[in-house]
Amino acid sequence: MVTRDELIQKAIDIRKRAYVPYSEFPVGAAVLTKSGEVYEGVNIENAAYPTSCCAERVAIFKAVADGHYDFETLAVTADTDRPVPPCGSCRQVMSEFFDSNTVIHTTSVKGQIKSMTMEELLPFSFTPEDLNK
Repeated sequence: MVTRDELIQKAIDIRKRAYVPYSEFPVGAAVLTKSGEVYEGVNIENAAYPTSCCAERVAIFKAVADGHYDFETLAVTADTDRPVPPCGSCRQVMSEFFDSNTVIHTTSVKGQIKSMTMEELLPFSFTPEDLNK
């Protein structure tokens, strides 16, 4: 099984591949599936800013495209003064696939780590039950 520190290192290493010509703010993420596979992602920007995609979502979407829907944990990192928090859109996507007690590791390349559960990261999230199917 991949350790927390190994997952964080994968997020740090992959951020070098980020496509960030506008913000120059590379972010890396690595998600660990319950079957033990790791998927990495980077933020990918576009001149039409709303079509850009964050590293967390890229990693999750890659895993889902390969048929993985159950996740153990996720690490995200950037060159920030504090552990980088996922944006609201990423939090909502994470809440779709992560249990409320799934631990998320927000980090900075400077070594700060803040780990929290999905429930702590996004309390009272919108869920499939809210669709009233």
